[in-house]
Amino acid sequence: MEGDEGKRLSRRDFLRVSSAATLSHAVPSSAESTAPKAAREPYRGVLCLFSKPVPQMSWRQLARSATGAGFGGIDLTVRKGGHVLPENVVEDLPRAVEAIRQEGLEVPMITTELVSATDPAAKPILQTAGKLSIPFYKLGYYQYRFIDVRKELEAAGKKLRRLVELGQECGMQAGYHNHEGYLGAPVWDMAIVMDTLDPKWAGYYFDLRHATAEGGVGGWRIATNLVMPRLKMVSAKDFYWKKTAQGWTDMSCPLGEGMCRWKDFLETIAQARYQGPISLHLEYEIPGESSRDGIALSRASQPAVMAAAKRDLDVLKALLQETYG
Repeated sequence: MEGDEGKRLSRRDFLRVSSAATLSHAVPSSAESTAPKAAREPYRGVLCLFSKPVPQMSWRQLARSATGAGFGGIDLTVRKGGHVLPENVVEDLPRAVEAIRQEGLEVPMITTELVSATDPAAKPILQTAGKLSIPFYKLGYYQYRFIDVRKELEAAGKKLRRLVELGQECGMQAGYHNHEGYLGAPVWDMAIVMDTLDPKWAGYYFDLRHATAEGGVGGWRIATNLVMPRLKMVSAKDFYWKKTAQGWTDMSCPLGEGMCRWKDFLETIAQARYQGPISLHLEYEIPGESSRDGIALSRASQPAVMAAAKRDLDVLKALLQETYG
């Protein structure tokens, strides 16, 4: 047991510095991009199961199911309706993390709804997670009201700055998610804010699916290049456009079956020597579920959700093997 604990501590220490190491390499030069794959470092980061699709699982069930599917960690929801409720975080987050780590998994990141340091839940969440050596947290979302987007971006930037400062005090690195429909979806707007913040403590939780939906054929490449020096976390999912009676709509689908250029994207981050966590999301309809939004509500649907998770994880691992070597 003592040896195992030592390994876990070393792994968590590695996770804390992996993002900083990425910054030193940033985006590769043209000479580096032509280097043979054999010269690249294998991916040593943590492949995480995003806990959202199985909210009814206990912490230990979650860990055991993720272990059985082949994951190395959990992206734990610490938000309303999540696996840890914000109002109970001081007591429950240590218990949740202990249960997960006892099953041999890491918790390299948590997903929160935090957008302001004045939120009563902000300090307890960040302090508790920092004490548990969890290096990264996903922020919540800022919304445009489309009255004056410049002023709205400026207001969001002030909130973000104070929240990042609080995270720094707690030893937590913030990652902003480029989710379609919110501020930061095209990345360029959030970059105006992000470039003024300390890259050690503020960066991106990059989502190729949303970058592709926002940027079309080539926009994701620009967004990827823009975020690379501050890349903290990666979200793995896929989608395609479908024409319906109501018009065109984006449809989530299993990883590798959509229009996201996952191989090209992973080639890019492999060249930049990214070693941060990758969180696998399940947002498409899964046969056997009692819900259509990626959240399984009945206990009977758990095997179907985890089977889908394993299938997507196997695809991701094969792509990582091909691109990282």
